[in-house]
Amino acid sequence: MIDFKVCQAKCIKCGQCVSDCPARIIAMEDGNPFITEEKEALCYKCQHCLSVCPTASISILGYDPQNSLPLTGTLPDSVQMELLIKGRRAVRHYMPENLEPEIMKQLLDVACYAPTGRNSRQVRFTVVDDRATLTGIRDEMMAKLVKISHETGFPEGMEFFATYVRQWEEEGIDFVFRGAPHFIIVSAPKNVVTPVEDCLIALTTFELYAQALGVGTVWDGLAKWLISELMPEFKARLGIPEDHVFGYAMAFGKPAVHYSRTTQHEPAGVHFVR
Repeated sequence: MIDFKVCQAKCIKCGQCVSDCPARIIAMEDGNPFITEEKEALCYKCQHCLSVCPTASISILGYDPQNSLPLTGTLPDSVQMELLIKGRRAVRHYMPENLEPEIMKQLLDVACYAPTGRNSRQVRFTVVDDRATLTGIRDEMMAKLVKISHETGFPEGMEFFATYVRQWEEEGIDFVFRGAPHFIIVSAPKNVVTPVEDCLIALTTFELYAQALGVGTVWDGLAKWLISELMPEFKARLGIPEDHVFGYAMAFGKPAVHYSRTTQHEPAGVHFVR
């Protein structure tokens, strides 16, 4: 049951829910929107009907439109969005402290709104939310890296890790997590239509909102390689399901560096098809 309900006292019979339904399952009867029982299974669960209704008269899936945020006149303008996107930086210096729990919750609550293929909404966020825990994981991973470097060497194509290991041994440089207190991995079931794409979109959403909250982030390809290729046992240790695709990883926390302006890039490479 999708629990599609219409408040007749509020409904103005505009038909926007009918015309905007991507599954085309909403119809009008005597001027009132409805969904027949046999079509309920076709619902995308996208909530377009709840969102598009101008009078908040539609509820679905048990969600009350009064609990949704209003969009009219409240969205950031184009200049603010441009600054957010152009001002994004990969942060590699962090304060040695945890984020406040309410900030962590806010980040994850918003990131889960990222779009997914066929609205599958099965992205999983695996989060290390404590600096001491991440330090322990880092030390264990580095000990294993040092052992690989000295005993067997790294596999073909991953020899560059030897340089990082020397930096760790000689200078204590944390090249895996960059001293960040927190770490997040996004994964998705292998059987959804676009598991990798869903993960990358979710992590991009997470990163942009993090910047808006003053939280620094860095896309952590080195950690992804370590966990995916050199130390796959850490996937189970971190609680990533066996049937999931490891999408990507990110380290994050309070930045210890402040950037004063955007960078400048060459124009985009664009090809217009005429």
